[in-house]
Amino acid sequence: MTPVEQLLTIALCVAGTMTTRFLPFLVFSDKRPTPRFVQYLGRALPGAVFGLLLVYCLRDVSFFSGTHGLPELAGIAVTALLHLWKRQMLLSIAGGTVFYMALIQLVC
Repeated sequence: MTPVEQLLTIALCVAGTMTTRFLPFLVFSDKRPTPRFVQYLGRALPGAVFGLLLVYCLRDVSFFSGTHGLPELAGIAVTALLHLWKRQMLLSIAGGTVFYMALIQLVC
C-alpha cells in the first residue's frame, strides 16, 4: 500500500469507529424515551454474549481424550462463581481466563 492508501484506510477506520460511537447519542436523545426494543436488547444481550463465549470456548474440546475437558470446565466454574459473587462481567471473564491459563501452564 502506498502512504496515501494507508492514510485513507486509517481515516475510514476512524470515521467508521466514531460513527458507531456517536450515532446512538444522536438517535436516542434525552428528550424521548428509549424504545422498548432497545431496552430489551440491553437486558438480553449480556447473557447471550456469555452463552456465545461458552459455545465458542468449548467448540474444540474433546471430552473423550486428553484431559477430558477438565481444565475448561474448571475455568467455566471459576468464571461462574466470580460472576455470582461480584456480578461484574469483565472481572468474571478475566478471572476465569487467568485461572484457566494458569491451570494449563502449571498443571497440565
